[in-house]
Amino acid sequence: MRIAPLVPIVGFALAMSASPDAQNGASAEVTFAKDIAPILQRSCQHCHNASGVAPMPLTTYEEVRPWSRAIKTRTGLGARAGVMPPWFVEKNIGIQKFKEDPSLSDEEIATIAKWVDNGAPRGNPADMPPPRDFANRDKWTIGEPDLVLRSPDIVVPATGPDKWGSLGMVPTGLTEDRYVSAVEVREINDIPKSGPTNTVGGRYVWHHMTYSSEVPGASADAVRGTAEAGNAGGGTSWPIHEVGRNADVFPPEAGRLLAANSSLNLSAYHLHSNGRETKAQLEFGFKFFPQGYQPKYRRSTLRLGNGVDMDVKPNTANQELHSYAVLQEHTKIIAFEPHLHAPGVRMCLEAIWGQNIITLNCVGYDHNWVKQYVYDDAAAPLLPKGTIVHLIGFLDTTPANKNPADPRNWAGGGRRSIANMFIDLGYSVSLTEEQFQEEMEKRRQNMKSRNEFDIGCPLCWAPALPKTQTTAGAQNQQ
Repeated sequence: MRIAPLVPIVGFALAMSASPDAQNGASAEVTFAKDIAPILQRSCQHCHNASGVAPMPLTTYEEVRPWSRAIKTRTGLGARAGVMPPWFVEKNIGIQKFKEDPSLSDEEIATIAKWVDNGAPRGNPADMPPPRDFANRDKWTIGEPDLVLRSPDIVVPATGPDKWGSLGMVPTGLTEDRYVSAVEVREINDIPKSGPTNTVGGRYVWHHMTYSSEVPGASADAVRGTAEAGNAGGGTSWPIHEVGRNADVFPPEAGRLLAANSSLNLSAYHLHSNGRETKAQLEFGFKFFPQGYQPKYRRSTLRLGNGVDMDVKPNTANQELHSYAVLQEHTKIIAFEPHLHAPGVRMCLEAIWGQNIITLNCVGYDHNWVKQYVYDDAAAPLLPKGTIVHLIGFLDTTPANKNPADPRNWAGGGRRSIANMFIDLGYSVSLTEEQFQEEMEKRRQNMKSRNEFDIGCPLCWAPALPKTQTTAGAQNQQ
């Protein structure tokens, strides 16, 4: 299977409204109370509430009605920049099972279009679902953390250029190694929690924070060895914090080490002004696995991308970037997180096995809404050693892409937003031969027949190895 070409989606809402499902429901009136409010509660109000990151709340009919035509337009854009809710997975290709997927179905998009085209009626107030409670937005989404660490306070002026730098080290205070089951980073600042903001990011000053944990004085080799193997005494990289990013919940088999006597290294921040002088800090919340826990799987060494020799031409559409890696171990991909900069419009992930080119996923990209896509456990790519993993980035520096500050300028790689990046920030785990066979057996049990193909598991229907071979293979990898 090859990558589908990037094409504009034209007349999406009209096509949906003309679908058989929409036609069958033509006689039923679509109302806000009965049909639209439940959609907004599930997929929109997390951001669109009085204290949310979005520029306007969408919690009542009075708040929604003035924006009804904009809602129809934005929900009907398809998997590309500007679509709401911001979920860019292309639904006609690749794996479609993800955790915390807020996207709308074709039927829901058609329902919104029909409601708007018929005058956006309120309907019977008695049909309204109970309102969502946003009074406790400051609570941790992972539950109460076992450990909370705080960055130094910073003060960002109301106006000024963006700033990059380090905030130094924050000791964890741990006296024993602990494995982390979930981590959440949130910004705490003195911006009022309600009322309008001047920009979409107006409630925050942190664009992102790249951080790791390390034991001061440990050798570089020890740090690298621990980060990959999970042994005690070294360093661990953690998922980057970005505005609006969800918490990271690690698989039960693959907790990450927060070592005894370690410190968080807040090595690379990006701050921006938001129109109001703001005092802020970051809080890092860690949930631990029970004492004595040991991960079943090791972190994979898979890294995809290119941040060095990038050549992004001005005023040019359909530019492509490519990165390849050969898997040295059996690998399970847990999350796919495309990261480009302003010119980026799309990214695809392929697995090349033998003569087969399998498109695992293609997603649109919008630098205003960086997203992480965590695969359902039963759908995560399960790739054999020797697979070539191929990452493709698509760029557009013409005026058709509204994100670049000036499409006339050439740009290379770099950290600043006016420079470019091309990287998959997702993560994977490595499997022994025995673990790989166990994972494939689980997948086969969910497949109804040999005519059913699992996109992410090219060897699922290969003959299972005899137990003696599986055990020998596992011993050879240890």
